[in-house]
Parts: sequence; C-alpha cells; structure tokens
Amino acid sequence: MDLHILLPFKIFLKISGVRRIVVDTNAGSYGFLPNRLDCVAALVPGILIYETKEGEEHFVAMDEGLLTKREGFVEISVRNAIAGANLGKLRDAVESEFVNLDEEERDVRKAVAKLESEFIHGIKKLHQS
Repeated sequence: MDLHILLPFKIFLKISGVRRIVVDTNAGSYGFLPNRLDCVAALVPGILIYETKEGEEHFVAMDEGLLTKREGFVEISVRNAIAGANLGKLRDAVESEFVNLDEEERDVRKAVAKLESEFIHGIKKLHQS
C-alpha cells in the first residue's frame, strides 16, 4: 500500500510498500491490509503503527483526523503528527499535545464542526431541489 499522512501545511509522510497499518478510531483500533475494502474512518488522537515490506514497524503520534482507503492507497489527514521510535515518548506526546486541548479550542472545534455540518446539509438541499 501507499501511505500518505497530510498536515494542514505540508506532507508529513509519503511512503510506498506498506504491508499493514493500525490506527485508533472513535470505534476502537483498526488494522488495514492491502486487500481490505475501501473505507473512511474518523481518527482520534493516538499512535499509528505501520509496517514496511521489510517487516520494520514505525510509529507516529497523531492528532484527530480522517483516514481514507481506496484500493492500495491510504491517505490520512490530521492536524498534527510526530514520528519517533520511542513509544513512551510518543504516548506522552499524544497525551500532552493532542488529548489535553484547552476548553477554548474544543469550543472552537465544535463551532467549526457545526458550521461544516450546516454547510453540507445546505448543499444536499440544493441538490434535491
């Protein structure tokens, strides 16, 4: 599989030859193999694990975001990501930087999500007319 991790301001990771991917979603951890059906998943802050064709595991701490899998291509769009080999430090990064957002930022995210939802509903209504 090809794996791309996108941040709002740059491409964080672009790699080919990935054998498997494990991510944290709002419904639990999910693994992705090359022949898995195409899908979309909402990601929560956590550790992404991917294994290369050489059998090496790599770890990336990620903020919430969205994963799309289409055929042999997995694209992940997140607000922030940190790569590293030390799982303890990555877990601390997830807790300190991604999970413990202050209350004001959570309110802003809720407001933006509501605006996005209302915009999508408005587009649907236009298409139904």
